[in-house]
Amino acid sequence: MQKFTIHKGLVAPMDRENVDTDAIIPKQFLKSIRKTGFGPNLFDEWRYLDPGYPGQDPASRRPNPDFVLNQTRYQGASILLARKNFGCGSSREHAPWALDQFGFRAVIAPSFADIFFNNCFKNGLLPIVLPEPVVGKLFDACNAFPGYQLTIDLERQVVVQPQGEEVPFEVQPFRKYCLLNGFDDIGLTLRHKEKIAAFETQRLAQKPWLAHTMLG
Repeated sequence: MQKFTIHKGLVAPMDRENVDTDAIIPKQFLKSIRKTGFGPNLFDEWRYLDPGYPGQDPASRRPNPDFVLNQTRYQGASILLARKNFGCGSSREHAPWALDQFGFRAVIAPSFADIFFNNCFKNGLLPIVLPEPVVGKLFDACNAFPGYQLTIDLERQVVVQPQGEEVPFEVQPFRKYCLLNGFDDIGLTLRHKEKIAAFETQRLAQKPWLAHTMLG
């Protein structure tokens, strides 16, 4: 998992409340057994004017010119600004996969659905909860100034605005530790690979018949 320490990026405003996971990545794209390739279909039904299906060449699609991520001023955005209850609906982990693979490193909103919020941390995407009035001011600034960027400093737990004003945010210490070090659940386990290997060696020495059980 990619580490998250300090990130400065262009902000894209998603000015909708209650954006659910089916809108983030529609159900027809969940058939893949791989964790890759979801970025081109992020917000598919909003980004395109024609229906999408798995394996389709994005270059053959008709983009919706009114959708925020298709507008030139937001090309290359890596911070998504959203309204309350972002990520509601079903618990699909594909939603943070799609956001990450599109290029987003963080989502800022007044509130998130719980399962989506947890899944973000497991996949290197930082969800930041800020008070609704603060988020509203960020929307105003983003709309008023083309090229609007924010800097997110996870170690200090602040969002830094272009003029230098800092907005603090909360993050649970263990989740912060994992993001700063790039540890997903597997990475956390592999920190102890020497101990795991030693345990398995000792276990097989004491119970050698288990080797035949595992192989057979």
